[in-house]
Amino acid sequence: MAIDAISDDDFDATIAADLPVVVDFWAEWCGPCKQMAPHLEAVADEMSGKVRFVKLNVDENPMAASKYGVRGLPTLMIFKDGKIAATDTGAKSKQRISDWVKETV
Repeated sequence: MAIDAISDDDFDATIAADLPVVVDFWAEWCGPCKQMAPHLEAVADEMSGKVRFVKLNVDENPMAASKYGVRGLPTLMIFKDGKIAATDTGAKSKQRISDWVKETV
């Protein structure tokens, strides 16, 4: 399952979904973002149907990143009912991502 790319325009509608939503704030120039991407894809596959995973390029879509105070990349946020449930910054292993999401949702 591919992780959908979203934009500032559809951010609010995306996070207001029935399922919890994990947003990956990333940038093309961010090495740790690229390093973590396959781990995020693997966790998204495992949790398909339970949690939605999306990614937002902060260079192309600065509004949402600014609104939610994203200061470092990669930043992951979990939204439940349109509200932040958890935030974590920095590259993580597949296991750490999986454990963090399971603890929150």
